Amino acid sequence: MKFTKMQGIGNDYVYVNCLKETIENPSSLAIMVSDRHFGIGSDGLILIRPSSVADFFMEMFNADGTRSEMCGNGIRCVGKYVYDHGLTDKTEITVNTLAGVKHLTLHVEGGLVAAVTVDMGEPILDAELIPVKAESSPVVSKTIEVNGQTFEMTCASMGNPHAVIFVEDTGLVPIDTIGPAFEFHPAFPRRVNAEFVQVLNRAEANMRVWERGTGETLACGTGACASVVACVLNGLTDDVVTMHLLGGDLRIRWNRDDNHVYMTGPAATVFEGEFDASACPCDESAHVIDPAW
Repeated sequence: MKFTKMQGIGNDYVYVNCLKETIENPSSLAIMVSDRHFGIGSDGLILIRPSSVADFFMEMFNADGTRSEMCGNGIRCVGKYVYDHGLTDKTEITVNTLAGVKHLTLHVEGGLVAAVTVDMGEPILDAELIPVKAESSPVVSKTIEVNGQTFEMTCASMGNPHAVIFVEDTGLVPIDTIGPAFEFHPAFPRRVNAEFVQVLNRAEANMRVWERGTGETLACGTGACASVVACVLNGLTDDVVTMHLLGGDLRIRWNRDDNHVYMTGPAATVFEGEFDASACPCDESAHVIDPAW
């Protein structure tokens, strides 16, 4: 299987051109390629497929083999892949996802895509649609008890569920313990991505993220978008925010005129190669795969 490893501010995925390649079991393959010791090493697997309603279709799998609806950093890299590999010559393209069709603007430098702006669509604030179990909706600055501690969270979906928690210092968050406790909390029927956000001023914030099905990652595009929505809803920032993540910066704009969130950030190719799944000793039984995702 031929593949390309790509990253968007450190959020790295293995990409396969399924216009040419056939993948029989993508959940199992995601587990194998994501392993950072015996596989390629990534936060997951992204398949680029044909689409009847858009220019391309993006199918995403987390490192544990579970399927995810959307990935902001991942879709920017899809835009770079299809342009740089000659699958399109357009700089305005559409990519269908399980969270709907997204519109991408490709910023080309020297014949290659350097950055991408993605129209991430409207944030979903209805608790039932996120989904999150709550007494009222929207869930803005509502309390939740996790690991015996009480937190205030704001919830939103950008195609996948997010719980945003504001903290004084992201560097002091015990994310390895509190992250999975949020992810598997019974308040979230389909688990959740947890963002811990430190607001610096009206136009900047720091963010760390625990991603559903993967763990802490260097960046999360949908999480950055959800975090800016949460910042605005809580009156903490303006509508345009530079989010500082562990892997780099994203510029997020919540356009209140059309209610769409726009994300701009880099996309980069790491390397290309071929992967032999039969040579990978990864133990799938050590992972939980929910085929409904």
